[in-house]
Amino acid sequence: MALLIVLITCLVIILATSQPCRTPDDFVAASSPGHIMIGGLFAIHEKMLSSEDYPRRPEIQKCVGFDISMFLQTLAMIHSIEMINNSTLLSGVKLGYEIYDTCTEVTVAMAAALRFFSKFNCSREIVEVKCNYSSYMPRVKAVIGAGYSEISMAVSRILSLQLMPQVSYESTAEILSDKIRFPSFLRTVPSDFYQTKAMAHLIQKSGWNWIGIITTDDDYGRLALSTFVLQAVANNVCIAFKEVLPAFLSDDTIENRINQTLEKIVAEAHLLDVLKNVTFMDGGKSFHFDAHGDMNTGYDVVFWKEVNGHMTITKMAQYDLKNDVFIITDQETKNEFRNLKKIQSKCSKECSPGQMKKTTSSQHTCCYECVNCPENHYSNQTDMDHCLLCDNKTHWAPVKSTRCFEKEVEYLSWSDALAILLLALSLLGVVFVLAVGIIFTRNLGTPVVKSSGGLTVCYVILLCHVLSFASTGLFVGEPRDFTCKARQALFGVSFTLCIACILTKSLKILLAFSFDPKLQSFLKCLYRPVPIILTCTGIQVAICSLWLVFAAPMVAENVSLPRVIILECEEGSVLAFGTMLGYIAVLAFVCFLFAFQGRKLPENYNEAKFITFGMLIYFIAWVTFIPVYATTSGKYLPAVEIIVILISNYGILCCTFFPKCYVILCKQDANTKSAFLQTVYSYSSHSAGSLATSHASLDSTHSKGTASHPGPGGQPAAWPQSKELRAQAFAHAVTENDPGVPSTRPRKRIASI
Repeated sequence: MALLIVLITCLVIILATSQPCRTPDDFVAASSPGHIMIGGLFAIHEKMLSSEDYPRRPEIQKCVGFDISMFLQTLAMIHSIEMINNSTLLSGVKLGYEIYDTCTEVTVAMAAALRFFSKFNCSREIVEVKCNYSSYMPRVKAVIGAGYSEISMAVSRILSLQLMPQVSYESTAEILSDKIRFPSFLRTVPSDFYQTKAMAHLIQKSGWNWIGIITTDDDYGRLALSTFVLQAVANNVCIAFKEVLPAFLSDDTIENRINQTLEKIVAEAHLLDVLKNVTFMDGGKSFHFDAHGDMNTGYDVVFWKEVNGHMTITKMAQYDLKNDVFIITDQETKNEFRNLKKIQSKCSKECSPGQMKKTTSSQHTCCYECVNCPENHYSNQTDMDHCLLCDNKTHWAPVKSTRCFEKEVEYLSWSDALAILLLALSLLGVVFVLAVGIIFTRNLGTPVVKSSGGLTVCYVILLCHVLSFASTGLFVGEPRDFTCKARQALFGVSFTLCIACILTKSLKILLAFSFDPKLQSFLKCLYRPVPIILTCTGIQVAICSLWLVFAAPMVAENVSLPRVIILECEEGSVLAFGTMLGYIAVLAFVCFLFAFQGRKLPENYNEAKFITFGMLIYFIAWVTFIPVYATTSGKYLPAVEIIVILISNYGILCCTFFPKCYVILCKQDANTKSAFLQTVYSYSSHSAGSLATSHASLDSTHSKGTASHPGPGGQPAAWPQSKELRAQAFAHAVTENDPGVPSTRPRKRIASI
């Protein structure tokens, strides 16, 4: 039964496609109704018969030349649709089809495309014109075909209006891959780009380099021709001829064109080879064609000369093509030939090396001006059209240079005058640190040394200064990976430790001379010297460690300068470098705030005021460093950071230790326990009186609402009546500020603050 249906379908297709179209339904080769209609375009016949030379009426003619292979493809589509309908793949949905014979003609395929585009479920063949086809329901939902690329291009132009899917089984033109022009086109075969590429590769593998090309006169053939020519040229294959045949068999001239092409192929093959191999003799000389098809005849050089009013022509030399030389037979003609060099026949003077030709406004290329080669360019011959560029990374050239010069490698060397000066200042700073250490060691038991936080803290701070001064030496000399990594880490950790120690000192001073009970309670909880120093320094150690592990500084060549190569340390991570400096700045700012609170303490022992000045110097130095460092380039860039390190170290050293050394060495009478206590008592009497007055005012305010607890004589119980007693109470309060000192020894504790 199935075979009978196929045979009937075959008969219908053959009869329908071989008859002229009278009604729209006659135009259909095969159809079957369904819920979803699939269109088909197959060249079942090879051409469309026309009784005239060219169409005179707009009608579809009879198709002739039955093609069995295309007919079998049509049956394959019908069989596939029937298989789907008989399966459970689309349950409840039936696929229908409308198959048209294109007759290998674009016009027939366009008519079928219009039929596909007609409105669904309409009694008449209507194609509506719309600005937006989003809601338009066409007759079919998808189209299979066509075979020829030219037909597929034309049909796809129409189907793209509805973005109706079009799947081709044979169209291989490369242009169909352009989804801007053919957005709804798909195919099951590769593009011609790969086909022509494979053909060119095969020809190259075969050792051929002289071929002819035959193509069809349609979009497919022309596009394939242009692509193949490019591929062939890229593979050093020469094109002997190109012949274009009619695309369709209905063209009456196709037989004549084929015969002409065959004749050309035969002709080409047979406190060109024969002609190329022809050789003949003339006058005792052998003549033949070279590989480029040129004859090896050469030229005669003749000299025109006027003698006694008559023009004489004399043969002077012969030009040998093969050896590229002039052959002169006698000495007289040789002298005449040399004299030609004396004749000046130039529009412009030749450009010397170091210059290049610049064309003038004249239309002749022989007329030009000579201009000097710009910087980093050179010319080493006369009359060069353009100057050659030096390798800017390793070489340079001045203006009007005839060659490139190798760039010199520069860095902040040990012999540089600025480096020597900075290292001398660093060494002087180390000497100052050692001198301060000796002075403090010899005066260990004096109040000034004790008021500095003890010898241990002073030694740690002085050691940090030594390391900071020593780190400047790593910025000088030829950069190495070790010095690049060590210099920033050494400075960052040592300077952080220094600031952390000064921070604890500032906190201790503020704790010793603060009379606000709430602030005292907070500072007592906060004041933990060893944990504070270890925590602050540990954070910086972690920052530097992460920096060295993940983005360590390294040696780099800076080739941005025109004449030199700067060998420098690249910091690796600007973020890590900024984080290290920013963290030190945060600690310094906190230290500045604590020290600023105690700026009005006793004059001779006011360390907080000098710490404040030291932190200000640090801030000014590093705020200035940022823009200077960002805008400086060259070998003196490390010197900028050295200067800032020296300013920071000298600022803190001078403000923290030099005033104390001055008191120890020049004001020894003020460096006694009695003088220290007298200064503290004077300050404490004034501060305690002010604090007592504020407490009395506060108590008088509270007495209006609640009962107070007066002491002897009506004064508040917290403070003695007389000024002397208030001073003693203040001194006792100072001793209580340090939780590590017993309250039974107030006088000795005051001297140790």
